[in-house]
Amino acid sequence: MQLSEGYIYHVYNRGNNKQPIFFSDENYLYFLKGIQKTIAPYCDILCWCLMPNHFHFLIHANADSVIEIKDGSFPRQQFSQSIKQLLSSYTKAINKQKGFTGSLFQQKTKAICVTDTDQFYSATIFHYVHQNPMKGGLVKRMEDWNYSSFKDYIGLRNGKLCNKQLAFELLDLDSKTLYENSYGVINNEIILNLTG
Repeated sequence: MQLSEGYIYHVYNRGNNKQPIFFSDENYLYFLKGIQKTIAPYCDILCWCLMPNHFHFLIHANADSVIEIKDGSFPRQQFSQSIKQLLSSYTKAINKQKGFTGSLFQQKTKAICVTDTDQFYSATIFHYVHQNPMKGGLVKRMEDWNYSSFKDYIGLRNGKLCNKQLAFELLDLDSKTLYENSYGVINNEIILNLTG
């Protein structure tokens, strides 16, 4: 995973063999604390969503994201190292809790660049990330899912993970129409192109 400063990325991974990665509310909360500790200091999170067997972030790579550090003899960017640390720590905790062994997540976390000149693609991914729980049949309304940033954006919660001001600026979002636009239909072809 190689990021460029100033670009927006859709970052996601899922359970190995599409298996669940979250088994209880406590698991989601533990993962969120891990995000706060390991990911948030090294990027601007624009939105996020945790699903039973996968997760999504829309992030803006900043100067801290692309700092090169050594991981053994292998140079790695700080953001990539942070993702590795988060998933490793979480896997150890779940393996201990559930008596599992081996990998919980697929080998490589994807980071697809969605920066563009007209903000269309990155704004589409923003809405796609929030629509995941509804499209997956977990809830009837996006605001009913506790494990995404949607509640923060519509004022139902005061979460601190997202840089909302930057998201509004970079994605050309309008607070007055955000709720309505969030429920807009998204072309599946666009999503396939943007999720690899």
